[in-house]
Amino acid sequence: MTPRVEQFAIEASDSELDDLRRRLRSTRWAADPHNDDWRYGTSRAYLAPLVQYWIDEYDWRAQEARMNRFEHYRVELDGVPVHFLYRRGAGPAPVPLLLTHGWPWTFWDFADMIEPLADPEAWGGQAGDDFDVVIPSLPGFGYSSPLTVPGIGVAATARLWRRLMREVLGYERFAALGGDFGAVVTQRMAQDFPADLIGVHLSRYRRPAGAAGVGVSVAGPQDYGPDEAGDHERDRAGAALVASHLAVHSHDPQTLAFALSDSPVGLASWLLERRRNWSQCGGDLESVYSRDDLLTGVMIYWLTGTIGSSMRYYWESAREDAPPPENSRIEVPLAIGVLPGDVSALPRLHAEQDTDLRRWTRYPRGGHFGPAEVPELIVADLREFFRALR
Repeated sequence: MTPRVEQFAIEASDSELDDLRRRLRSTRWAADPHNDDWRYGTSRAYLAPLVQYWIDEYDWRAQEARMNRFEHYRVELDGVPVHFLYRRGAGPAPVPLLLTHGWPWTFWDFADMIEPLADPEAWGGQAGDDFDVVIPSLPGFGYSSPLTVPGIGVAATARLWRRLMREVLGYERFAALGGDFGAVVTQRMAQDFPADLIGVHLSRYRRPAGAAGVGVSVAGPQDYGPDEAGDHERDRAGAALVASHLAVHSHDPQTLAFALSDSPVGLASWLLERRRNWSQCGGDLESVYSRDDLLTGVMIYWLTGTIGSSMRYYWESAREDAPPPENSRIEVPLAIGVLPGDVSALPRLHAEQDTDLRRWTRYPRGGHFGPAEVPELIVADLREFFRALR
């Protein structure tokens, strides 16, 4: 039986927004001496003025209106609530394209890619390059909530996404792109369901680290080529920038969840420190993102109460008893877009040995949140890659 799909609009209640403002105004600020450079973590010198803007000027209703320009749906699959944004392509034969985000991303990190992908002619592209754009929220993230079913990690999500695309939306085959955890999910889909995929585009290819844990690199200096000078060092340096959240989320996420679910300032601090350290922003968040964009990402976690379940996604993924197929080589056509400011820099050699690598693009700029930082570069790369696979 086809799962029942419900269309809905994103809308917070007035009481939720009033409660948020009350909490913001009554923040008990931690002392923060000698930290203007963020050496100890999120700086109060930056966060306090942002919170004042949040109270006085930020307009959630305007952000709701932006999101509600698109169609949003909910469906329950195997007891898991799944939200997805759906924008049909403008041409007669669009390729279905599944975009999967990571943490601390939300589905809205893809906002500036939606229209250029769906209607390329209106955005300086070629006719025939259009896509049906499908953007789900990962289980337990944002509007894919509340998640009460245990055991939902990467492998389970790959199965859910296959059901979403085939059973709910009726596509026999589809394309997929992923960043951060979304890249891991997309890679797993290519391993588990190669016949369903036209091609996949990743911000990185990562060999499984096994017992080493989620997000751990197994690349050594000998794996990098002459054109990848400095990439191994960047990969090692990036490991330090992800260590704290990997440790907490993979081992005891609920302990922190109580604090972040109670304090919007605490939540913003935890999320924005990652956004600053993992973006190619030179330490200046607002050189890449507007204040409204930064706060909208925080708001989606706050209003849906999903910081706890989003962190548990690491715990579940690290413990899934679902290894990839014995022959885990990826036979699906693969493209990789390398972001020079990303916290990881995986070698081309691994992808060449393990996958059907068709395209390897080193972008001139962009950090870990590529779709939000350099959407135009990724859109152009997607169009070019899938043009040959249509």
